[in-house]
Amino acid sequence: MGALDRNDWERRSAEAWAEIDGYYEREAEAEFRERIDRLADELPDGDPVAPFERACAWDSTGHSDKAVPLYREALEGGLSGMRRRRAVVQMSSSLRNIGRVDEAVEWLTAERQNHDPDAAVLNDAVAATLALCLVDVGRGREAVSLAVGALAPHLPRYQRSMANYARLLVEGEGEGQGDGES
Repeated sequence: MGALDRNDWERRSAEAWAEIDGYYEREAEAEFRERIDRLADELPDGDPVAPFERACAWDSTGHSDKAVPLYREALEGGLSGMRRRRAVVQMSSSLRNIGRVDEAVEWLTAERQNHDPDAAVLNDAVAATLALCLVDVGRGREAVSLAVGALAPHLPRYQRSMANYARLLVEGEGEGQGDGES
């Protein structure tokens, strides 16, 4: 077998993921995981994308418990960029699903400090997943603050007000202290 054409591999992987709904409709999730396994097997030994893709397949077919160790393997193997951020978000969500919420909060809190410009598009996903985890550990005000703060920049109006309200939820300065934005 010749050298792997990474662009072709990425295209075939994207095609597989684009077809996942058909596997759900046929209740053929195991078949989908096998397809991803075959693709992952084509990657060079030690490539962290292989366990990442396998983790995603297990996760997407309802097996968070099997996904977590594979996400961890991918991260420890040097996964980078967008896939690394996806792995943190998805692993944290899976950790939450299997009752290891404190660990998920640790991962996501650290990820919020990682300012990788290649993965910035997922900043709101990090915030949303962390907000869900914070609710589960009894930190509801912080969760709402995080969610409203992530939403604020996307609003057509009231961006400053919502950002300030989000901040005040955790600073405890009281209610009704907007910034006069209307």
